[in-house]
Amino acid sequence: MSSAFDTQKTSTHENHVSSETRTTGNGWRRVLGVPSLVLLGLVYMVPLTIFSTYGIVVELTGGRLSAAYTAALVVMLFTARSYGRMAKAFPFAGSAYTYATSSFGPGLGFMAGWSLLLDYLLLPMINYLLIGIYLNAAFPAVPAWLFMLVSVGAVTALNVFGITAVARANFLVVGLQALFIVLFVGLAWASVAGSGKLDLFAPFTGVDGAEGFSPILAGAAILCLSYLGFDAVSTFAEEAKNPRHSIPRAIMLTTVLAGIIFLGLAYISHLLLPVGVFSNADSAAIEVVGAAGGNFLVAFFTAAYIAGGLGSALTSQASVSRIIYSMGRGGVLPSVFGRLHPRLGTPVVPIIVTSAVSLLAFVLDLTTVSSLISFGALVAFSVVNMCVIKHYFINEKDRGLKGLLNNVLLPGAGFVLTLWLWTSLSGLSFTLGLSWAALGLVYLACLTRGFRRSTPHLQLEEA
Repeated sequence: MSSAFDTQKTSTHENHVSSETRTTGNGWRRVLGVPSLVLLGLVYMVPLTIFSTYGIVVELTGGRLSAAYTAALVVMLFTARSYGRMAKAFPFAGSAYTYATSSFGPGLGFMAGWSLLLDYLLLPMINYLLIGIYLNAAFPAVPAWLFMLVSVGAVTALNVFGITAVARANFLVVGLQALFIVLFVGLAWASVAGSGKLDLFAPFTGVDGAEGFSPILAGAAILCLSYLGFDAVSTFAEEAKNPRHSIPRAIMLTTVLAGIIFLGLAYISHLLLPVGVFSNADSAAIEVVGAAGGNFLVAFFTAAYIAGGLGSALTSQASVSRIIYSMGRGGVLPSVFGRLHPRLGTPVVPIIVTSAVSLLAFVLDLTTVSSLISFGALVAFSVVNMCVIKHYFINEKDRGLKGLLNNVLLPGAGFVLTLWLWTSLSGLSFTLGLSWAALGLVYLACLTRGFRRSTPHLQLEEA
C-alpha cells in the first residue's frame, strides 16, 4: 500500500494516470534575463522597506541598525545559496513546493507548498493594507478601501497580461525608489558633512549605553524578514532564459544588492540622526526623512513607498500564481489551476484567486497578516535548506570533502540559522501558522483517501 508521504520517485516508464502527470513542455514564454529577474526580486522586497521597522529596530539595538542588517545579510546568504542550488537542479516554477516534492516526495512536497502559500498569498494583501493606510492619510476624504480596491484591480490586470508587463512596471517602480534613495542620500550626506562632527563608526557602535551582541541578533531576526523576495525569483524559472544559470545568479545578486541598499540607507540615516529613541518608533522614518529634506522629501518618500507597495504586490501576486499553477498542474489542486491562458500565456485562474484572497485586506489587520507571512516564509526556508542535503548529498551521492562542505555544512548552517529565526516569532504566528498546516493536512488526507493513495504530483522534464 503506497503512502501519501512516499519519498521514492516513480519511475518514468510506469503509467500512473491518476497520481502522476508527465510534461515535456511548459507553455511559458522564456523572456526574463538576469537583470529582469533581479528587478523582480528587488521590487518584491521593496528597497524602502527599511523604513517600515526603522524605529523599532533602532530602539531595540541601541542605534546599531547597520550592525543588525549586516548580521541579517550573513544569515540570509546561506538560505539564498540553498535556493540557488535547488533552482539549478530543478529549474521549474513552484519554488519550495517543487524542490520538496522532488527531494522528499509528493506528500511532504505538498505540505511545504501549502505552507509557502501562506506567505505568498498574504504578501500582496499586506501591501494593499499599507497602500490604503498611507493614501488615506494623505487624502482623508477618500476611504482606504477604495484605494485598496483600485490597487487590486490594477495589479490583477497587469499580471493577467503577462510577465513582460510586470517587468516593465517594475522598471518604473524601481526607478522611482532609486530616485528617492539618491536624493535622500545626497541631502543626508550634505547635512552630515556640513555639521562638522562625524563619527563614521557610530552606525555600528550605536549610542551611549548600547551594550552586548544579543540586541543586534534580536534586531537581525526581525530584519531577516525584510529579505523575503530572493525566493520569489525561483518561481519564475520557467520564464527565464537559461534558468539553470540565470536563476541561481539572480537569487544571489538580489540578496546581496538588497543587503547593500538596506545597509547603506541604515548607515546614512544614523549619521544624519544619531539617536536611539524616537518620540514614536512606528513613524521614525518620517523624522529621519524630514531631517534630510523637510516636507518635500517626506511627500516624495510617501509616493515612492506607495509605488514600492504596488510593485511588491504586483510581483508577489505573479509569484504565488505560479506556485498555485504548479500545484494545479501536479494534481494536488484542481486542474483548472494548472492551465495557462492560450493567448496570454499566463495562469489567469490562479491570478484571479489571489486577487480574491487579497480582498480580505478589508477585514484583517496588519498584525495578523504579518504573523502568518513570517510563519510561511520560515517553513519554506527550513525546507529548502534540507532539500539541498537530501538531493545532493543523499540522492545524488555528491560527497567527499567538497561535497560535505557544499551539500551538508553550508545548507546545514542555513537550516540552523533559520531555526534561530523561529525563536523570534510570536505566539500568534505559531497558533495561526499551525492551524493553517493542520488544515492542509486534513485536505491532503481527503485527497489521498486517508493516506491510502499516493499524493498526485508532476514528473517534470525540461522542454
